[in-house]
Amino acid sequence: QVQLQESGGGLVQPGGSLRLTCAASESIRSINAMGWYRQAPGKQRELVAIASDSGITNYAVNAKDRFTISRDNAKNAVYLQMSSLKPEDTAVYYCSAGRVFNYWEYLRGVRQFEYWGQGTAVTVAE
Repeated sequence: QVQLQESGGGLVQPGGSLRLTCAASESIRSINAMGWYRQAPGKQRELVAIASDSGITNYAVNAKDRFTISRDNAKNAVYLQMSSLKPEDTAVYYCSAGRVFNYWEYLRGVRQFEYWGQGTAVTVAE
């Protein structure tokens, strides 16, 4: 059972940056996919970024070129560096881990991630 703990959320002005951290309770080396999702008020949860154990990354269209996902296997951590933040980025951001199925199944949404964190809130406003 992998436990995930997000941190780094907060209030930031439009155009600002934040780095979210997801700390895992055990090694993430063998975890096929680590992802960041977000859920805005009144909206469905959506995938923001996902990273494989081999370094492949994919992004939602509205996150590409502004967000960067990275994994640090030595620290059992995953990061989401967010820049040029917009009010529409306001949401609760969740870290997720998938170890059972292959990366592409998680990316396509065919399989659900097995493990989830509690989320960290990001508010982009003046």
